[in-house]
This record gives sequence, C-alpha cells and structure tokens, in this order.
Amino acid sequence: KTYLDHGGTTLYAKSLVQELAQDLLGNLYGNPHSASTPSAIAGHRVDAVRIKALRFFGADPEHYDLVFVSNATAAIKLVVECVRDYINYENKKGKKKFWYGYHKDAHNSVVEVREHATTSRCFINDDEVEDWIRLGITGHSRDKVGLFAYPGQSNMTGRRLPPSWSARIRESSHGMMFTLLDAAALATTSPLDLSDPAASPDFVSVSFYKIFGFPDIGALIIRKAAGHLLQRRRYFGGGTIDMVIAVGGTSHVKRDSSLHDQLEDGTLPFHSIFALDIAIDVHARLFTSMARISGHTAFLASYLYDNLQHLRHANGSSLLRIYTDDASSYGNPILQGATIAFNVYTAEGKLIPCQVIEKLADNEGIYIRSGSLCNPGGIATYLGYTPEDLKRAFALGNRCSKPLSDIDGNPTGVVRVSLGAMSTRQDVDTLVSFLVAKVLSMKGQDLVRNDDPILENLIAPDTVSLSEDAKLTNPTKHVVVVRVTVEGPAELSPSGKSGRLARLFKIGRFKG
Repeated sequence: KTYLDHGGTTLYAKSLVQELAQDLLGNLYGNPHSASTPSAIAGHRVDAVRIKALRFFGADPEHYDLVFVSNATAAIKLVVECVRDYINYENKKGKKKFWYGYHKDAHNSVVEVREHATTSRCFINDDEVEDWIRLGITGHSRDKVGLFAYPGQSNMTGRRLPPSWSARIRESSHGMMFTLLDAAALATTSPLDLSDPAASPDFVSVSFYKIFGFPDIGALIIRKAAGHLLQRRRYFGGGTIDMVIAVGGTSHVKRDSSLHDQLEDGTLPFHSIFALDIAIDVHARLFTSMARISGHTAFLASYLYDNLQHLRHANGSSLLRIYTDDASSYGNPILQGATIAFNVYTAEGKLIPCQVIEKLADNEGIYIRSGSLCNPGGIATYLGYTPEDLKRAFALGNRCSKPLSDIDGNPTGVVRVSLGAMSTRQDVDTLVSFLVAKVLSMKGQDLVRNDDPILENLIAPDTVSLSEDAKLTNPTKHVVVVRVTVEGPAELSPSGKSGRLARLFKIGRFKG
C-alpha cells in the first residue's frame, strides 16, 4: 500500500498505539473534574501535556496558553465565537464593528468567519496583503476590532505564505488588528516556531492528527497579550465557571485562573491528551525533529515534482497540469510544502476527471485525494472560475460533496498528493509508475468508459455546458447530465430555454 494523503492525516506509529495501550492498562485515570486520587493524577497530567505541547511549538507558557479542541476548525470557530461576543459586550459602551480579512488560499473554515463580520475582505494574492500592510492597515480605526487570517500553507497547492505578516500587521496597526494563523497544513511537515511572542500570530490553530496521526484532537494556541479578546464569551460549560445560579436567578461567575480554564467546555478528552503525550515522545524518537522532517519531505516533493512535470504523451503534450504559485519553489521548505496538486489530460488535451484518477489509484493500492479540498479560493483561482461560473455550476448540480466530473471540459477539482514524515522515495516512484502504466499508456476514452466497474457510479458520460442555458433554480438531484445534439428546433418551455435543459437532466441518473 502507498499512502499519499498526509495532508488529510498522517500515519500513526505502531509504537504509539502499543505504548498508549500499556499506559491505559497499567494506570487508573478518573475524570479530571473529580477530586479522587485517579482524577487528580489525570488532571495533573493534562496540565503537563499542555505545557509539553506548547514547548513542541517553541511557545513559552509564560506568553502563551493552549486550549484543547477537537481540530483546527474547532479552534477557528472558538476564536470567532469569542470575538463576536467581545464585540457585543463592547457595544454596550459604544458602537464597535468587526472587520475581517482573509487570504484567498484559506481553508473553508477560515473563509466562514466572514459571515460574522460587519465587513470583510478577501486578499487575492500576497501583493495585496503587502500593500495593505505597507499603507498602514488602510481604513482601520479604533471603533473596529480587526482580525486578519491566513494559512501557513495552502492545503491545496502546498505553497507556504510569509510568516512575517503577523509581526508587521501588529506594528502597522498599533495593536488594533489581530492575526489568526491556520497552521493545520503547515505543521504537518514543518516546524511551527512560536519562540518570539512579539513576532508570532495572536491565535494559531493546529490539528495533532495531521502531525502525529493520532490522537484525533487539535488546539488553539493563544498569545496571552491578545487573550482579552477571548474573555467575553457568553457560553459557559462545565468546568469553566466558579459559580452559577440556576434557580431563582441567572447569575454566574466564570473562572479567571487561566484562558484555557475559561474556554475548555466540559470534560476534556483526557485519554486522547495522554495519547498526545506519548505521540510527542514517539515522534521525536522516530524522526528526531520537525526540521529534519521538513528537509526530508522537501527533497521528496522536489523529486516528485521533477518526475511529474516530465510525463508527456507521444505527441509531446503534457500528461499533467500542475498548479503552482509563482512565489513557490519545490525543494525550498520556506516557500513550498510537500504537496502537489494537478489534473490529468489525454494526448488530445481532454480532461480525465480527478475523481477517475483517485479511483484508479485506489484500485492499485495508492491512496491520494481528489476534489475541491475545502479550498474555494484556490480552486477558483487556479481553475479559472468566476463567481458567476460557480453559481451556474451549482445550478447544474455541482456540489463540494458530489462534484460533477467536469464542466465544459474544465475540472471541478484537482488530484492532490501530500507527503509526510514516513514517506519514501519508493512511494514517489510507485505513484509515477502508476501514472505511466495505467494512465499515460492508455487512451483517455478507455479511462472514462461507463462499463468499468470501478467508475460506473462515478462519472457522467460527457461534459456539462456552462452556457446561459444553465441557470436553473431547482435542479434535479443525483442526475447524469449529458450534452445532446437535437435534430431540428429545440422544444422550449413557455419560460424559454430551460425546457431543453429539463430534457437533458432527465436522460439518466447516477446509480446508488
């Protein structure tokens, strides 16, 4: 088996599972909220692992706190909930507005924050961010709370964004603009260095399963100097309060001992946190350091990129279209992570849908990912879709969870290959050999024939047109859309061209 989806989750070590099993079998742990001896032991260990996790990222506990959450998305959601409640609290004293900015390479979880902001802006490239910083955070005033969010690494293409932005934004805005770094993709194969609190982001989201494979938890790392922004959250759960009146009144007093005490609702997944304790040790024993992993994966990514870009058909046309940023450079871990996104084309230039490539690879025991990757800005930019295109595609039935194979011959997603600490040169060679043997040597039509049992439930017979005819308000679900040549005039409904589209949508249905 060849696993090449480390961007989704990396693989956990056998020794991690074995050591965790021995730990749980040999010790008795109680709920940390109880006062028994087993509970006290569990509580003290949770505190120790919190410090250990901070130090893994070079973060001094004097300047940072760490809140355990389910994943990076939960960390981002926690920030926006707190900012929203902070704004509402401040509005009691005077009108406050929430300004939000995000980079176009951001994950869906980062994009969503705009729904809670008074105003928002998407920065479509690094130059826009640089200009904004250089001009002194244009238009920002003290009646606004500002939050700028960006990924440390694109989860689509693997390009790495400038780590210097946080410090420069803080300096340029005189402390009125906060920064959120989504480090989920970056931390998988790169050191996350928070050793300088003056230069670090105010908030950092991470998913530990992307770094260690297990446990399935994440964290929000908070620069304490920005912690006041998170201290007005209205919701309180078990463990976050010192006093609450439920009968005859509505008063409550939140804990003020630490940020994590105020923000970790209910009983923590303490067994998973103990697994994190072991995971950090096993990871260091196997790979020594994140810097070493970074160098190893950068070499493999460069090796893979060099091999992929030279794959050509007999007529000289490229097999792949690889999506890269002008600022990235494979082999340079400062600029580029160990991720490659591409699409596959026949010798005639016809797209072989990314879903087909993923299915064919899976049948050969090669595990990659395809689709839009929860990265709407990256997909729109690299695949060339306008907002109007995306709306019409949606009308035709294209969904993130159930994408059409292509639209007007254009891809609806990409193939993504992501490497990890335990990836090898043989893994790369296996993927390249698969593309040569199973894709390059076959005709494109052979790869998309509908009688293939691997693919018959996956793809439509032909492309979907994105003409103005495609403006549907209530498209039928789970329908194969094909282009049909009609002899003679098309039968139109009283409302116009939508009648012909209705005929197209009723030709066939997906199986399943």
